[in-house]
Amino acid sequence: MPALTPPLGGLSPKAFLGGYWQKRPLLVRQAVPCFEGLIEKRDLFTLAGKEDVESRLVLRSPDWQVASGPFGRRHLSRLPATNWTLLVNDLNLHCKAADALLRRFSFASWARLDDVMISFAVPGGGVGPHADSYDVFLLQGRGRRRWRLMPPGRRPFSLLREAPLKLIAHFRPAEEMTLDPGDMLYLPPGWGHEGTALETCETYSIGFRAPGATELSTAFLDFLHERGFADGAYSDPGRKPASHPARIDEHLLREAGRTLAKIRWTDGEAAEFMGRYLSEPKQQVVFEPPARPLSPQAFLRSLRVSTVRVDPRTRMLFRAQRIYINGASLRVERRSATALHELADDREITGARLARQPTADLIYDWYRAGFLSLEKNR
Repeated sequence: MPALTPPLGGLSPKAFLGGYWQKRPLLVRQAVPCFEGLIEKRDLFTLAGKEDVESRLVLRSPDWQVASGPFGRRHLSRLPATNWTLLVNDLNLHCKAADALLRRFSFASWARLDDVMISFAVPGGGVGPHADSYDVFLLQGRGRRRWRLMPPGRRPFSLLREAPLKLIAHFRPAEEMTLDPGDMLYLPPGWGHEGTALETCETYSIGFRAPGATELSTAFLDFLHERGFADGAYSDPGRKPASHPARIDEHLLREAGRTLAKIRWTDGEAAEFMGRYLSEPKQQVVFEPPARPLSPQAFLRSLRVSTVRVDPRTRMLFRAQRIYINGASLRVERRSATALHELADDREITGARLARQPTADLIYDWYRAGFLSLEKNR
């Protein structure tokens, strides 16, 4: 399958990554010409009413207010005519067009791509001046939005106290621009920005995963705990009577230090952790296995004449002969690895490429779990 063209205004991915990625903003006029959005308002409001969809409502008048969904259609229809924004995350899991849009940014690695979020705003709506810790592309759908940008300084931005959002307290924009439908703005992490709807509009945010040191360290310690730590009993022969029973003595601290220093890991274990961690689906994701799955024999026959498509909810990565899918890890034969790498890269592949054992059995297991599906070739 040919690679999808990134909407970078004629820039090659190499030129963009070398000149702009995590360095400076980029405004691309008509990145997606004649773009009319990905979802209708009625369907968006329906999504915002579902329990398994992450949604938020931000009101900016008279004071900032934030509420989490789900939201009933009646509640949304009774909102004022100005100054509110509806945010819906993971649109790519529920809308094929949003999934196709996300795929156009795979040049920056599936391991880093997160989701497509839609911001539906009425005039005056926005989420205030803020900075993100991750890269983001802001693609304008219907309507117009004004953006004001403030470059990062030597110190982190000071934030408004008692605000329900992390809003920049002294926002001094250095530049301003208005995005029309099809225009796109790229922002590196740390740039202050404020988007305000000039009319009823929608903006699609293509966001990237950027796990912080604390999040990554905590998850890695959990991984090491699952692997198992070296055990051993604490001992302190020769202990003397305590003159201060409440004082933590030096021997106990030394023993604790020696125990913690025994925690070790290899480069291979770190790679295994990252594969599992980066392929783990979000907490609210639920897979839907086929209601009436094909038998193994019928599936194999269908596989030979079908295209295999990875479900939008599935995260699939690889490293050499190891495949990571939805938090699981497995090693495959060398002859199977090439086709599975292609499936992970392109999110689809001709089924005949996978129709030999033991790869076919693996694909059948993933089909039964709802990780992928078959589509008959025309």
